Amino acid sequence: MSILLYGGGFDPPHLGHLAAADRAQEALRPDRFLVIPDGTPPHKPLPAEAPDALTRLELCRIAFADRPWAQVLDLAAKREGPCYMVDTVEEVYRLFPGEELSLLLGTDMLLCLDRWYRAEDLMRRCRIVALCRNRDELLSLEQKAEALRQRFGAKIQILEHEALPLSSSQIRAELPLRKGREGLTEETYRRIIRERLYGSKPDLDWLQRQVDAMLKKKRIPHVHGCAATARDLALRWGMDPDAAQEAGILHDCTKAWSDEEQLRYCDEMGITLDPAERQSPQLLHARTGAVAARVLFGSPEDICDAIRWHTTGKPAMDRFEKILYLADMIEPGRDFDGVDTIRSLAMEDLDAAMAEALRVSVKSIRRRKMHVYKDTLEAYRWYGSAYGR
Repeated sequence: MSILLYGGGFDPPHLGHLAAADRAQEALRPDRFLVIPDGTPPHKPLPAEAPDALTRLELCRIAFADRPWAQVLDLAAKREGPCYMVDTVEEVYRLFPGEELSLLLGTDMLLCLDRWYRAEDLMRRCRIVALCRNRDELLSLEQKAEALRQRFGAKIQILEHEALPLSSSQIRAELPLRKGREGLTEETYRRIIRERLYGSKPDLDWLQRQVDAMLKKKRIPHVHGCAATARDLALRWGMDPDAAQEAGILHDCTKAWSDEEQLRYCDEMGITLDPAERQSPQLLHARTGAVAARVLFGSPEDICDAIRWHTTGKPAMDRFEKILYLADMIEPGRDFDGVDTIRSLAMEDLDAAMAEALRVSVKSIRRRKMHVYKDTLEAYRWYGSAYGR
């Protein structure tokens, strides 16, 4: 039985790793293809923001999930201390004694292979399969391979492979900038965003598509308008426009849920409700939305807090919370008496805009003979006392 090993940091596993694996699988057709993420790489320290070994192991399982021929093993991820490849190869050999082992390497790894820990033992135990990224590298690789054959008796095969222009370090640098998604599988990216690994922040177009799929069709224009307005207000008031847009995209993410679904989610997630909230489930999408934004998309506390208060408001809201509350009320699709006044105030004085928005909101609720929720009433009094509204 032939076994091909593919090891590395996979920090994170990206489409370039998958393309390399596909090329080797197609060319060699091994009986087993083993993907073995490192625990602690011996040749370079992991970046400070790197997830732990078991998280990277799980990312590999997600990335390779649609390659049924690839088996992701935890042999190295669970090992304490530096993960030398020779130890991994010997452990695989103990699991599959007498089988033919091959090790898949990239160009750079082959060129320094003779400097690896116990390189001679490694090359004696398994055949080396090196991927050549382009023909310009082929001559130098052949020369290195021949030198290793002469010195160690190594068995080396070179596969030509048109590598994707991707690297883990490049993707790690892009993820905090709301980029890098194109280099990852959809599910790998989703997990990275959900846990905010590598300091990641979601690509806003991607996030909008995820949330659009959660909404009723008629709600989508409002959410788009709220996100754009929140961005404009953030730019006006010196806040992070991307964070404001993220909050706007997510603010109604559970709005399509039924009353029963809202209440059940509150119970499941330990969201404590007062009697008035239980009797007014229309208020709950702000509570459930704040939690869902964190659970599904890893949104940070400031965004979740803004979502939490975007419907009722509260006294002494911070600037970010006020921006989302007002964006929800004055986005371009809103059309009610006084909306233009609030729009103008929102660009001049956020507190004055809050006072007017709450005055209009409370007036509308009372006109419909509905109960004004306590948080809204307290916010109305708090902002109104400062502006005589």
